[in-house]
Amino acid sequence: MFKKGFNRKVVMAPGVSLSPVSTLGNLGGGKIMKAQRDRPVRRVRLPRIRRRSWAGLTIVALACSGLAACGTAGASTGPVTLNFYFYPDGSGATDQAIANCNAQSHGKYNIVYQKLPQASDGQRQQMVRRLAAHDSTMDILGLDVTWESEFAQAGWIEPWTGQNKAEAENGTLKPALDTAIWKGKLYAVPDNSNTQLLWYRSDLVKTPPTTWAQMISDAEHLAKEGKPHYIEIQGAQYEGATVWFNTMVASAGGSILNPAATKVTLGAPAVKALSIMHQLATSSAADPSLDVQEENQNRLAMEGGKAAFELNYPFVWPAMKLDNPKLFKNFKYALYPEVIPGQPAKVTIGGTDLAVSAYSQHKALDFQAALCLRDTQNQIIGANVGGVPPTITSLYNNPKLFADYPFHAVILKALEDASVRPKSPSYQVVSIDISNLISPPSGINPSGTEKSMASQINDALQSKGLVP
Repeated sequence: MFKKGFNRKVVMAPGVSLSPVSTLGNLGGGKIMKAQRDRPVRRVRLPRIRRRSWAGLTIVALACSGLAACGTAGASTGPVTLNFYFYPDGSGATDQAIANCNAQSHGKYNIVYQKLPQASDGQRQQMVRRLAAHDSTMDILGLDVTWESEFAQAGWIEPWTGQNKAEAENGTLKPALDTAIWKGKLYAVPDNSNTQLLWYRSDLVKTPPTTWAQMISDAEHLAKEGKPHYIEIQGAQYEGATVWFNTMVASAGGSILNPAATKVTLGAPAVKALSIMHQLATSSAADPSLDVQEENQNRLAMEGGKAAFELNYPFVWPAMKLDNPKLFKNFKYALYPEVIPGQPAKVTIGGTDLAVSAYSQHKALDFQAALCLRDTQNQIIGANVGGVPPTITSLYNNPKLFADYPFHAVILKALEDASVRPKSPSYQVVSIDISNLISPPSGINPSGTEKSMASQINDALQSKGLVP
């Protein structure tokens, strides 16, 4: 993890630049983009934590001999091969969806699952390198919800138009659809989504808190009684902290950037958000490990009986059921706490969208296959087998979803009120700036941090300054 004062070389997609840039020696890991679990977690594996890394990214022409998935079948030799680049899913849900679509194509195409690296930064790097080399073997791409603007701006993915666009939009949750739009055009179809809920122990708190002020007060009261009391949330210096901040700003009625992504719009809502984050970090409600905690550490702390509250993604539900059946009996859920009493929280939406590569030789089939991969049947499989929330609104009223998603109505409400992270080709740099300035949360100076953040993000938008 990088510390403040360090700088890293960032290689941007075509159409995005950043200068001057300083280079640092340790290019192996870094704090760059470790988000997850805004990205859906298939329940049979631990959450993939790292987000996109810009480190050591050199755009090179990649020869077919050095890559998998080179070559496709022609019409004269059988179904056309469509390569589907997607994060590794150990649950089997993605394999089932692919099998369903291949069967339904009646010989038109054969989708081949090209598993990307486990870490999200590695996923993005591989796709960026291939797309920058105009790799024609790339067909359908599984994108994190923060990559669309970058990929679209670079000309790497096709816009959705006509009937394909109409089918992609029909019945899809609006906030999920918003993640796939750049400059007024739809560049992907939402495949699955994700949001955070408040998870709490009903043996410690009979009624879940509805506001941040109440939750911190309840935790401090439990601490005085010598009971488990920590509030588990993502405070480490990575994408998860940016997600926390974005949620708090949006819930306070503000935003980080204007809709056109040309101007910083932090102001009073950001100061309010920073004040609450600092209040938690300096209270007895904070886990002593807050500064280094990510989603999985939060899960383990809750399962270990140390905490009373947890702000996290739905993967914690099946994990608690498996890992601590006794505690699971008192493991409950509620909507994310409000920042302003009476105004619903606007939790940052996560998930995966499906895009069509601009260099594919089979674009018409790619669009058909992408729509199939995220249809009603396959989204139910994704939810029940893979544990990821659907993006088709009607599924939240489908009884087939209820058994494994008892919190389906709460998830739907959270997604309907969701906020989207800043949409900008420079998002990677913006996020790094934010997570750097709010780490550690106990060091936040609300007004001072807001001013520094506004200045650094403005530099990022103008392609100036150093990446912290």
